[in-house]
Amino acid sequence: MGKLKIVIADDQLLTREGIRTILDLEDDMKVVGAAKNGEEACEMAETLHPDLVLLDIQMPVMDGISALKRIKRSRPDIYILILTTFIEAEYIVEGMANGASGYLLKDMDADKMIAAIRDTAAGQFVLPASVAAKLAARMKWMTENEERSQKNRSNGLKLTEREEELARLIIKGLNNREIADALHIAEGTARNYISNLYGKLEVVDRAQAIARLHSMM
Repeated sequence: MGKLKIVIADDQLLTREGIRTILDLEDDMKVVGAAKNGEEACEMAETLHPDLVLLDIQMPVMDGISALKRIKRSRPDIYILILTTFIEAEYIVEGMANGASGYLLKDMDADKMIAAIRDTAAGQFVLPASVAAKLAARMKWMTENEERSQKNRSNGLKLTEREEELARLIIKGLNNREIADALHIAEGTARNYISNLYGKLEVVDRAQAIARLHSMM
């Protein structure tokens, strides 16, 4: 089997060259290109025919997620590892949804990075523990949010985004003045919002409202 051909895309020269140096020392890997933005990464994916692309998220001209989508459309056979310092749940979910084979943290140990690249080339999905934890938290939040929505629908009651924000403040025990400050509105406006919410909940006071909201959220 020939060497694994790799393209590195990162806007930081030291990062690109540092990773290149590490990978070129491996007998089974060869860095065939180094791009400083997403557009260059896409061009190299087309012309250099790499097996795998290490793709930074935050880059000028074209970001990593946009480049990922473009590369996968034209070359779905290329493995793409997201190379990042940003462990944001949105990036994780969007990358997975668009065909990324996993994630590498820029500060990870060189041996672990090399092992992760080999695992990816073998068809495995690579997810460092810290990234997996972020993803799990995101999935938990989405599940809980869906459960709340289903509960609200089953109760025949749907709160607006502003009403949900108001409800959370009421549950926290904030008074009218504190709610007004939190929402950056006048106290009179806050009272009107609260009165309208009470009517929607079919309650007459704060205690009843809190009890009803606890059953919904």
